[in-house]
Amino acid sequence: MCGIVGIWVEEGSVLEPILTGLRTMEYRGYDSSGIGVADSEGLHVWRKQGRLENLEAELNGVPDTGYSLGIGHTRWATHGEPSDANAHPHTSANGKMALVHNGIIENYLELREELVAAGVELTSETDTEVLAKTIGLELEKGTDPLEAVRQVLARVTGNYALALITEEPTRRLLCARHGPPLCVGSSPNGVFLGSDVIALLPHTRDVQYLEDGDIAELTLAGIRIVGMDGQPVERAVNHVEWDAESAEKLGYPHFMMKEIHEQPDVIAAAYNGRLDYENGDVLLEGESFSDEALQGINRIQIAACGTALHAGWIASYMIEALARVPVDVDYASEFRYRDPVLVDGSYVIGISQSGETADTLEALRLARDLGAHPICFVNAVGSSMVRECKGVIPICAGPEIGVASTKAFVAMLVASYLFAVRLGRARGTIDRDRGRELIQDLRELRPKLEGLLGNKSVDHIREVAARYQDSKGFLFLGRGINYPVALEGALKLKEISYLHAEGYPAGEMKHGPIALIEPGLTTLAISTDGILAKKVRSNIEQVKARGGQVVCLGHDLGSRSISDAEIDVPETNEWLSPILEVVPLQLLAYFIADLKGCDIDKPRNLAKSVTVE
Repeated sequence: MCGIVGIWVEEGSVLEPILTGLRTMEYRGYDSSGIGVADSEGLHVWRKQGRLENLEAELNGVPDTGYSLGIGHTRWATHGEPSDANAHPHTSANGKMALVHNGIIENYLELREELVAAGVELTSETDTEVLAKTIGLELEKGTDPLEAVRQVLARVTGNYALALITEEPTRRLLCARHGPPLCVGSSPNGVFLGSDVIALLPHTRDVQYLEDGDIAELTLAGIRIVGMDGQPVERAVNHVEWDAESAEKLGYPHFMMKEIHEQPDVIAAAYNGRLDYENGDVLLEGESFSDEALQGINRIQIAACGTALHAGWIASYMIEALARVPVDVDYASEFRYRDPVLVDGSYVIGISQSGETADTLEALRLARDLGAHPICFVNAVGSSMVRECKGVIPICAGPEIGVASTKAFVAMLVASYLFAVRLGRARGTIDRDRGRELIQDLRELRPKLEGLLGNKSVDHIREVAARYQDSKGFLFLGRGINYPVALEGALKLKEISYLHAEGYPAGEMKHGPIALIEPGLTTLAISTDGILAKKVRSNIEQVKARGGQVVCLGHDLGSRSISDAEIDVPETNEWLSPILEVVPLQLLAYFIADLKGCDIDKPRNLAKSVTVE
């Protein structure tokens, strides 16, 4: 979602550091940007629709007179279209306070009516301006800025992360969080805040993650955090091990391509220190993963969104097959509102890269309230989801900048496999010897994936992409555990190339999608060895008989021999095969998007972390 940066320094100017911070968060998705700074003469605000380059052009020639306090924002439109007027920061009516905001204020219409009745002029369509001017009215009464924020937020419903600055004589930098993430940190030269820790890394690697209801006041003397009741609260200082260089492209043309090539290392990082080969078991930290706790599970509910949902579906195949525990998988947004019924002894698993996905977070909370035991598979160890759950499996993917998830998806699958094996060992459905086989298969996955990412294989996929880039659409087909892989392949293509693509269970093709088959439509069939290979082969024959073009992904020679193009995938066990299958689909989507000249790392209308409904 939107990006927030706030900086107050003892020496130097914040203008360029704020711009740099906003650049590091461009991956989050945005359609306008803005900066507000304060000096002895008052507040100065610049806002522009479009990319950061437009804001930088607006600032070109602006004398940098040593602005020591400022905030910046990249906006993804919710209330009001992308425009200069709707961009952040928004100011109070007297222009003495500027505010930026992520999230949605659900009762903004009521607050707006109060402002109109008070004679306050509004110049945008946003809920953010309503929030800024409401806080501004409190400040005009002489209320201390932190107290003004606290009083107004007590009247607000919705999710928000906000930051604001005030001018002299009560110069302040404040931020608050309820839903979307915020973190704060300090150094000998200043204090810093951001909606992503990556924005703070050039200044400090020791950060505090705000929790829901926190309000933080940052001054050159330090950071003070209070709750909604105004009482001080303590938040742990976390040291960030990785640095900003991890988020650089390192010679790759796009972050997405860099992150695709990082996946062999991600697999190793995801299982490092977690394999007990001698006992054929998996080591997971926390009481939630003990034999006693896992033996008490009667059912598992998985809730997730987007790519993480596809990982959840694959996890359900792994868990049911290896541990023999029934699994339900839901779109988190649907689970929240369908009045779900959970049986006693249920675990609920939330899967998320950011750990801040609003629908998934709320689904976890609902399931917990219904008596389920919440655990999560997440990449951001300082996230809200981690704090809400009783058990966590960090997926260890490292920073993922490309909006279209690649390495985080693969890491989610490894985490799911580890959990399934641990659950099977605890419940006795996997014995020691079988556990050792499953662990060895995982160990052998990295070199197989490295082979898939070798020049010869990548060049071949580029050639396939060039051959089919002008298709009118794509139908992705898979059976069994390959069905969610088909969904993920279609999603990747849609996200970054804007082509219409659908993922379908291959057995459902004759129940509607077969009507779409014609020479201009390309079908991508996932076919590996096993009892379903003949079934997929039959689907391919049916597509071919109607003039459709077929690309076969997999190692079933029969399916590949009757297809128009093929992409070979190494063999592994059925439960790990999605990891090897999805990587060529990521590359195919990437090359088609690149050939079409699309903005691969920042596809239109998408945000990296969806922190509102």
